Amino acid sequence: MEKIEFEKMDQRTRACFINCLSGFKSANLIGTRSNKFQTTNLSIISSCFHLGAQPALMGMIFRPHSTDRHTLEYILETGYFTLNHVTAEIFEAAHQTSARYPREVSEFQATGLNEEYRDGFLAPFVRESKISLAMKFREHQLLTINQTELVIAEIQSVYAPTECLSEDGSLDLSKANSICVSGLDSYFETKPLARLSYAKPESKPKRI
Repeated sequence: MEKIEFEKMDQRTRACFINCLSGFKSANLIGTRSNKFQTTNLSIISSCFHLGAQPALMGMIFRPHSTDRHTLEYILETGYFTLNHVTAEIFEAAHQTSARYPREVSEFQATGLNEEYRDGFLAPFVRESKISLAMKFREHQLLTINQTELVIAEIQSVYAPTECLSEDGSLDLSKANSICVSGLDSYFETKPLARLSYAKPESKPKRI
């Protein structure tokens, strides 16, 4: 094993390397709509994380707002967005949403993914996604350490195949073909390894 001198890497190589170090990450598509500009937006994100179950909160990190960030702008404008799991069937189209399309071009149309509206919710869902969440904006913070922006949102509704839901509330994401991402551009399918019992000091975990 060798020490990797990442400080000596050029900027692009360093960014790719550092992005891999946190391990596999979730891959989601954020669907938004702007009332001001009368357009929809779709962008892939790998920085979603669980914040709490009651209330049901999730956080996301956005890059510094040095250029137009249509997704962040529309979330702050309307207060609503969707999170849609990327699946093995759509990962190439999902990746393409990271291209810098002009504001007037909807990534839905540009990539061939279909927007869908459910139960009167303001923001568009991705029809092809198997697991989708309706989200309501709750809090926004600028992180002064590197000028990234934290968005916290509350889960309003969840759409998922019933066969993915277990009696104890867990979701088998592999049954929904949800995939994960490493770094900036490497996508992976998943398969279950095992579920383990609740960890206690006096006993070893058991497979359940």
